[in-house]
Order: sequence, then C-alpha cells, then structure tokens
Amino acid sequence: MDELVNAAINERTWAVVGASNDRTKFGNRIYRDLRAAGYHVYPVNPSQATVEGDPAYATVRDLPERATVIDVVVPARIGLTVVDDAVEAGSTYFWLQPGAESPELIERATAAGLHVIYDRCAMVEKRTWPSEAGGHIQPSDRLP
Repeated sequence: MDELVNAAINERTWAVVGASNDRTKFGNRIYRDLRAAGYHVYPVNPSQATVEGDPAYATVRDLPERATVIDVVVPARIGLTVVDDAVEAGSTYFWLQPGAESPELIERATAAGLHVIYDRCAMVEKRTWPSEAGGHIQPSDRLP
C-alpha cells in the first residue's frame, strides 16, 4: 500500500468527491488542505455550484481535465456510483478516506482497474508543492 500512496501523492491533479462549503465536514477540510498544499484539486458535489469559491462539478466525468486521483469522502453506497465515473474519466487512483470504504466498494474499484487506497488519510499523506501563479491556491486559506 505504501507504494500506491507514494505514487498517488506525487500526482498533482485530484478530485475530492464530497467536497462542500461546510467547513466542519472532512470533504471541505480535505479540499482546502490539498489546495493549500499546491495540488490542482477539483470539488465534486452535485448539490453545490461552488466550493470555497471554486466551480464545483456534479460528477468526475464533468471535470475540465482528468483527475488522476479521485479522493472519496462520501459514504460507500455513494462511492459505488463513483467507480464507473472514475474509470470513464481515465483516473488512476481511487482514494477512500477513512469511513468511506467498504469491502464491496474496494472490490468493485479494484475489479474496475483502479488502484485503490484505503485506511489512509490524504491530509496526512499529502506532499506540499510550491505555489504556482494562477492556481487554485489562496494564501489566506488556512484550516481552522
């Protein structure tokens, strides 16, 4: 699993499925944390037009570019619907945040050809990238 984690954290384009504007939710905290660390990250939430001022997308298939890593922060029953979208979008890694996994979801994502990471938190494992002009990084963005 360590090799998968290292490979995934070295990818710079991510999508957080379950990102929202509720700063008490892990989807928001993970989204802000990855963005602040210099990742190019997209929020995916069908009920939000924007997350933290950035455009939000209803599905992974709607992203303007391929997200190599799909970080799932929703219940496993919802995550099951994301697997096919991730494959169709050409994603490589399917990261299930603690609490988002289930044996069925892990099996389905693995059978679909995704590299599945679970029992690990992306906020803990991430790298810090230098800030890039024009990116999604906001210097004033700090976690509470």
